[in-house]
Amino acid sequence: MISKIFPPIHTEGYKFIVIAVFITIIFLIVNSFLGLLGILITIWVYYFFRDPERVIIGDDNYLVSPADGEIIKVEEVDGPKEVGLENKRFKKISIFMNVFDCHVNRTPCSGTVEEILYKPGKFLNASFDKASEDNERNYYKINDKEGNNIIVVQIAGLIARRIVCETNKNQELNQGERIGMIRFGSRADVYYENYEPLVKIGQKAISGETLLAKK
Repeated sequence: MISKIFPPIHTEGYKFIVIAVFITIIFLIVNSFLGLLGILITIWVYYFFRDPERVIIGDDNYLVSPADGEIIKVEEVDGPKEVGLENKRFKKISIFMNVFDCHVNRTPCSGTVEEILYKPGKFLNASFDKASEDNERNYYKINDKEGNNIIVVQIAGLIARRIVCETNKNQELNQGERIGMIRFGSRADVYYENYEPLVKIGQKAISGETLLAKK
C-alpha cells in the first residue's frame, strides 16, 4: 500500500523535487495561497517522476508497451529513414504520454540494441503527426531473438526539453527492462515486423504490461 501512495522515484526527478520544495518554502513565506500552490506543484513533480515496478509477461511471442499513455496511432508505414529502414514496411503504434502519465520507458521485447540514434529537433505537441519527424527524438533499433527489427522512438513533446537514454549500443535487454525516460509531456512510437497488433486507438497502455502485438 505504501508503495502505491509513495512510488519509487526515477533518479532524474530528485533535483526537480528539491527545486520544487525550495520554491514552495519561498511561496509559503510570501503567503499561504502561493504556498498551497507550491505544495500542489511539488506533489505533481514527485508523481511525474515516479518509477513503479511493473509485472512483465516475459513471453517473446508478445510486444509490451514501451510507455504509459493513450494509443493514438495503429498503422502500417515505411520504416524510419534515420536508421536506414525507409525502404521496408513496418506496423507502427504511437503512444501519447500526457503530463500525468509515468514517463519511464521500457523495451517491448528481449533482444540486442543494434543502434541508438539521437536527433535534435523542435518541440511540437507530441500528439501531432509531424512530431515523429520534426521533434527532438531518440531511436533504439532492437533485434529480437528471431532477428526481427523492433524500433522504439522516444519523442519529446511541447513541454519536454530532454530525452534521457539509459541504454547502450550492443546491450542485451530483457523484455520490459527500462531504457530511459522523457521529461514532461511526450510520445513513444514502436515500429515492428512479424507481429499482429492487439490494441486499438484510444486504448490506455501501461508500460511493460500492456500487450501491444502478438506473433
